[in-house]
Amino acid sequence: MAHAPDAPSPRTRVRLKPTRGHYERETIEAILDEALIGHLGFVVDGEPRVIPTLQARVGDHVYFHGSPASGALSALASGATVCLTVSLVDGLVLARAVKHHSVNYRSVVVFGRARMIVDRLEHLAALEAFTERILPGRWAEARPPTENERKAAAVLALPLDEASAKVRTGPPLDDEEDYALEVWAGVVPLDTRPQTPVADPRLPAEVGLPRSVRRLLEREDGRSTAT
Repeated sequence: MAHAPDAPSPRTRVRLKPTRGHYERETIEAILDEALIGHLGFVVDGEPRVIPTLQARVGDHVYFHGSPASGALSALASGATVCLTVSLVDGLVLARAVKHHSVNYRSVVVFGRARMIVDRLEHLAALEAFTERILPGRWAEARPPTENERKAAAVLALPLDEASAKVRTGPPLDDEEDYALEVWAGVVPLDTRPQTPVADPRLPAEVGLPRSVRRLLEREDGRSTAT
């Protein structure tokens, strides 16, 4: 059996419950590719900042974007160290004892310094990645950005050189003496699923659902049938 990779740096090593730490790229990428929103943590003028952001992974980098006038993005582009986190909650873990209640989750932490994207083609590719991250197939259906719109979106890339994942799965872990208690214990799975689309009030009645939305709903129907 292949040896599991070690943490890429001391600050990415999972210290609390280290057996839940994962450093293989496949696990890290899978979590990033499923999580729509991440949170960026950094320091500006001695003050901490944590901001939510749409994130999209392309290869060995995670992209995020904002306004060119944003002081936060300017600070990151100037070389400030950033910590990006994403989290997925998969279930409520209900134990026999209050102490051992938890959640099943998958999370990723990425440390590093982001770079501002200045190359036009890479910038467009990142904007496409954001759109496809929201809904696969949507980039080809909607109007592409104008040059002014493109320039109005600052995009930064964070390398995945220092990244780690932490994952909890499975049932509750009670103290041995508590397994005899007549208290229900187990996991309540949680899931995010698309609901019935609501059309824009100004959308002409003859404009039907696009292929991207239909595919999304068809995949959901297939999953519901399978389960």
